Amino acid sequence: MKYILGIDSGLTVTKAAVFDSNGRTVAVSRRRLPQLLPQPHRVERDMHMLWQQTAEVIKEAIHHSGCRPSDIAVVSVTAHGDGVYLLDHQQNPLGPGILSLDTRAHPIVCEWRERGLDRDAITLSGQVPHPSAPSALLSWIQRHQPERYKKIGTILSCKDWLRYCLSGSLGTDMTEASTSFTAVETQQYDGAILQLYGLDSLYSALPEMAPSAQIVGAVTAKAAGQTGLLEGTPVAAGLHDVTASALGIGGHSLHNATIVAGTYSINEVLADQPKLDPGWFCRNSIEPGLWHCMSISPASATNYDWFIDTFFASEREVSVSIHQRLNDELTTAMQAPSATLFHPYLFGSPFGGNSSGGFLGVHGWHDRGTLLKAVIEGIVFNHRWHVEKLQGSFPIQHIHLTGGISRNTNIAQMFADILGLPVDVSTTEEPAAWGAALCGGAATGLFESAFCDPRELSTLRHTYQPRTERTELFDARYRIFCQAAEQLQPIWDALASHPMPQGL
Repeated sequence: MKYILGIDSGLTVTKAAVFDSNGRTVAVSRRRLPQLLPQPHRVERDMHMLWQQTAEVIKEAIHHSGCRPSDIAVVSVTAHGDGVYLLDHQQNPLGPGILSLDTRAHPIVCEWRERGLDRDAITLSGQVPHPSAPSALLSWIQRHQPERYKKIGTILSCKDWLRYCLSGSLGTDMTEASTSFTAVETQQYDGAILQLYGLDSLYSALPEMAPSAQIVGAVTAKAAGQTGLLEGTPVAAGLHDVTASALGIGGHSLHNATIVAGTYSINEVLADQPKLDPGWFCRNSIEPGLWHCMSISPASATNYDWFIDTFFASEREVSVSIHQRLNDELTTAMQAPSATLFHPYLFGSPFGGNSSGGFLGVHGWHDRGTLLKAVIEGIVFNHRWHVEKLQGSFPIQHIHLTGGISRNTNIAQMFADILGLPVDVSTTEEPAAWGAALCGGAATGLFESAFCDPRELSTLRHTYQPRTERTELFDARYRIFCQAAEQLQPIWDALASHPMPQGL
């Protein structure tokens, strides 16, 4: 039996999963990754620490799998997209990696919007710039850290840095390359896009692009010593985690809608021709002639994690079933009516950098179960906001849902009721890592293509049907949710301009 190692490095956790060639999960290891928050709006990560933690989970996963390193046919990596991980000309990290939660470049994006640059950007690249896009972050570095800017040798994403640490191979894949600088029609790098942003000098720093399911290197002796992998094990190009998640749950087919309820609110549709709209990014999929149209914001399950850390911290220390405790309180809260609303914008929103999270309609008799219900509803409402953007151009009739919170039956049913659509939830344990593994397996010949999932997918799904009476009730509340968000925008801007004074 041959095995595949899939690595998934997210914004909060890095994971290594060993799969057999039938798609069975043999072992999984995880590490929570610390973030660096040196100043407001800056979210960074030590690149060496990221590799060290990832190397440790690889070694641990191999150990728990019981397989020999020689049994692992290929390694493939996926990770969070956007942000930048920079190397200098000697191929050393050039400062910390910048994560996609970083909003330091928001003022630059606003300047571009005022100049109308966003209209040119969507025509050329299929997407308008946003604060964590490589285009915006590199422009911020150019303006505020000119010495660092001059030293940029290679522009990588998170998964490309891990690939380099594994194999010594510098490069990226089609999905990751399209985060800023590829032409939407040709799906190749276009110097006119860098020129648009005033980043012409960085064209030579763009990494070589390969298909996701292609072998691009092999595990080095150094990486073998750190990870327990066998030196010479093939390494595939890998892919962006958004695309990997859709692939891993069997949602990667034309006009299929996939929702990833993770740190980001990811809502995407696969298309065989580019469709442009300010409401979504039109980016490369894993093969030429395919695009992913994705409407996203950093406003999903990370709000749920914040709620647990804030209101359940003591229970988390002593209880091994915190999620069951949460579900019990959520179930009780759902039996009682409440008008409480929550905007899940603790870490960003579709409405710009000054938006913030907040509860409306809270009263003294409400408990944390009521607030939890509002948090979950707000998360799903934000997903609906994005799905509606896509529905104007795509005939969405079914949703594939993944993400940790989707495994809660109450939450999955709420997705169906709020969206008014059937929702399939996959039981795949690590869908993004499995999506990477599918690309790795295809690259090394274990699978005919990355789309040839060896599992019987119909047995790995549970479908939640929308309940008409609940959908009608949520429709009314969703309209209030949107109306409040629109009216709060000037208030969010005013609050950002008038922080509370320091001291007493």
